[in-house]
Parts: sequence; structure tokens; C-alpha cells
Amino acid sequence: MSKVIVPKGYQAALGMYDTQTAIGLLKRTFEERLCLALNLKRVSAPLFVDPDTGLNDDLSGVERPVRFDLKETGKQAVVVHSLAKWKRMALAAYGFSAGEGLYTDMNAIRRDEDMDNLHSVYTDQWDWEKIITADTRNLAYLKNVVQGIVGAICDTLDFLKCRYPQLRVELVRTVTFITSQELENLYPNLTSKERENAFVKEHKTVFIMQIGDKLASGKPHDSRAPDYDDWTLNGDILFWDDVLDCAMEISSMGIRVDEKALDEQLKKAGADERRSLPFHKALLAGELPLTMGGGIGQSRLSMLLLGKAHIGEVQVSLWDEETKKICQEKGVVLL
Repeated sequence: MSKVIVPKGYQAALGMYDTQTAIGLLKRTFEERLCLALNLKRVSAPLFVDPDTGLNDDLSGVERPVRFDLKETGKQAVVVHSLAKWKRMALAAYGFSAGEGLYTDMNAIRRDEDMDNLHSVYTDQWDWEKIITADTRNLAYLKNVVQGIVGAICDTLDFLKCRYPQLRVELVRTVTFITSQELENLYPNLTSKERENAFVKEHKTVFIMQIGDKLASGKPHDSRAPDYDDWTLNGDILFWDDVLDCAMEISSMGIRVDEKALDEQLKKAGADERRSLPFHKALLAGELPLTMGGGIGQSRLSMLLLGKAHIGEVQVSLWDEETKKICQEKGVVLL
């Protein structure tokens, strides 16, 4: 059964009709702000890929992709978990230049997801990627881009509140940056999620950096595939959500691996067999551009900015009977 919590006295600020209108307005507004902040152009993207290309993101390495066969070719296809690797190939194939980037709507089915207020088996996000140079492949540039994304989110909220004054959501524009090791040092006796909640509750808008490698405790803050983010130049954007009284991750992002980082991280992850895959061979041979990118949750952002308590209020998915019963009893309308 999925875990669902309905805050005491919760009542949605917008009804179903206004919610649907507001989601459309939110998405159009944020896309405009994001493109201006990061110099992005919209492109079309795949829903499924050939599993032999190495393009599908394996997330933490245990999630099973949805797999099916094609009648015409007799070959297998897998529904994407994310487009982290595909975007980098696309930037090279489409002829983008340094400083330019792309974004797309990414839809995925994550069949092994543990469902709760923030998680669904259906995932929708803005996947973006842009070309950088050796001179901008650094922490300062990463922080600058993070602040640009947060600014686009806050601008979108301001716009929505002008249209819907009943929205009471408040966000902090100033980002507090902290590494995962610094976070562990602050709260050595807490779990990763407990550390996030404690720190984000105090600072409101946070970017937790350097996720994927082992910390002093011997465990990583969170798992990251070894073949897209550079674990020394990545992180998560989190906001404090007053409705659920918890930290909400809106984006996982980072500067991508170059040949050196990929080589090191494949060894650390015990994933050397990937070196023979087309994507990895091209990257190790220096045939792909230096890039940075990430995913920004569309339903997550809609939840946050519209003050919703459950992701099912802003997207259509499947839920267990107990979740549907609890939400119906508490007045939470699942789409």
C-alpha cells in the first residue's frame, strides 16, 4: 500500500476546474521563464529507446523498465526512466553550440516506485540539457544555473498569485548551498531524508551538492547512476513545503561526466561492462560535448506552487484502494 498523509484541516485553495486551468498556465509560464534563464529551445523526445544503446537511465540500478517487443522489427524497446543520456546525444546530433540548450517533456512509467504523497508510478518532468565549455565546467557556473532555475520558479509563483490571490504559498528566492558531506557532519545521527528536512526547514530553499559518492559514514547521501552526473558537480534543488511540512525535491541536476569522471565513476560503481555500449564509447572517446542538465518535476512543481497535499491532485495515475479511500474521506480529490 502507498503511504498517504492528509494534513489536519487541509482544504485545497483551488477546485478541480481552476486547478486544471492553473496547471496549464503554470507550465506555459515556467517554460518561458526557464528558456530565458538558461537559453533553451524545445525539442521532441522519445518515450522509449533501444535497450542496447545504453541511453536509458538506470536510476539506482534496481528499477525495472517497462519493456515490450515491436511487431515490425521483432526487437525489444524500453520506456525511458529519464532522458539524461539521450539529451546529450541530441545536442551533438542537432548541432547546438556552447551556451545553447534544449528542453523537452519527459513522461515515464516507474513501475517499482514506492508511492506516497510525492511519488507516483507516472513521472512527468521538464528534461533540459545545455552545452558548456571547459571554462564553465565548474562549481560557480553550477550555482549560477541553480539560482536561475529557482528564480524562474519564484517568478512563476508570483504570476500565479496575481491570477489566483487565494494561493498562500511562499517561497524564498535565495538559495542556500551545502554539500552532502557537510549535511552529514551537521546531522550525523539522522538519515539522509531526516537531514534534508531539518536543514531545508531552517533555510527554505536549498541545493544539496555532491550526491552519488560515498560519504564519511560509508554510505552515499542518495544513489546516482555513474554515467551521467559528475558526482562532484551535481545536486538536488529542494524547497520547504508548508502544506506537507517537509522538504520537497523539485529537481535533480548537475554538470555531466567528462571522460575522466566517467572512467572513475564506472570503476567505483562496478559498472565497467557499460564501456562497450554506444553512448559510453562515444563519451570515453571524447565525441560528445561537455554538458550540464537535469529534470524538473512537472507534477511536483504544480503541487508546490498550487499548495496541494497529494501528487494525485495534479496528475492522473493509479492508486491502491486504501489511498483512494483515505483521500475521499479527507476531501482530497484525486484526478
